[in-house]
Amino acid sequence: MGILGWILIGLFAGIIAKMLMPGKDPGGIIITILIGIAGGLLGGWLGKVIFGVDSIDGFFEISTWIAAIVGSLILLGVFRLFRRSTR
Repeated sequence: MGILGWILIGLFAGIIAKMLMPGKDPGGIIITILIGIAGGLLGGWLGKVIFGVDSIDGFFEISTWIAAIVGSLILLGVFRLFRRSTR
């Protein structure tokens, strides 16, 4: 999958993660994309380590999207905790 695919998955995974975890978050669309891209990578890595599966198969694979969304939720939660502790 190319960099454009990761950016698109990151955008949508970050938006879905924000919809699943409502609340006020600092940062705009750029932070959402970055959290989504990093979340996709984190989710794929966790899927490989924990379940022993290759969860990053392709753009249209459901496992790729689930891994990206779960990873984005984890990173969004960590981001929120970090932002609250610095205030």
